[in-house]
Amino acid sequence: MNLDTFILTVVMGAAIFGVFFIVARTMSSNSPSRLQVAVEMAVLAVDKLVSEVFHGKSKLIAPLALTIFVWVFSLNTLDLLPVDLLPIVAGWFGLEKFHSLPTDDLNFTFALSFTVFGLVLFYNIKVKGLGLIKELFCSPFGPWLMPINFVFRLLEECIKPVSLSLRLFGNMFAGELIFLLIAMLPWWIGWAAGGVWAIFHILVVSIQAFIFMMLSVIYLSMAHESH
Repeated sequence: MNLDTFILTVVMGAAIFGVFFIVARTMSSNSPSRLQVAVEMAVLAVDKLVSEVFHGKSKLIAPLALTIFVWVFSLNTLDLLPVDLLPIVAGWFGLEKFHSLPTDDLNFTFALSFTVFGLVLFYNIKVKGLGLIKELFCSPFGPWLMPINFVFRLLEECIKPVSLSLRLFGNMFAGELIFLLIAMLPWWIGWAAGGVWAIFHILVVSIQAFIFMMLSVIYLSMAHESH
């Protein structure tokens, strides 16, 4: 376990929870604050997307999707801070070689994807029951090719957490690497190049959080449906 990744994910998670808790406790329909409007927009947008993609019945999926998106997005935005800021602050507390971006740490991305994968397995068993056995061995080629059907299904399930984790890791690692390369340039070039890349990287940060959320919802929706 990387202590730096653990600290940042917990701190950002607590900050997100605190913001949503404050908004919920101070919510006003007459004169909503800008923060309340932003939170409501995020909640409604995610709820609409989930209702369009997820066809099962679960009160967990929409809150889970919102949590994934906001948490991953917030952690990704740490990449927009100066590359040496968090390591310097961590050094004040005796934490050397501080890893400043949790989402380019495979430990975190795999932990997050395995959590989603665990829910996929849980809902597959809960919703389909014994029908899951028939689906494992009889789809898509029928009962005469049971071994092939099972191998295909096993590969399909194993690919889900791997694709979730590696996609997020790869994109965020590449983005941070570019920031590190820019930081090595002369300052008059680095400021301009860093500004341009930061603007583009905002789009990457948002898209990666959105993709992770949507794929999680799609996988959970597939777990609720028969083949």
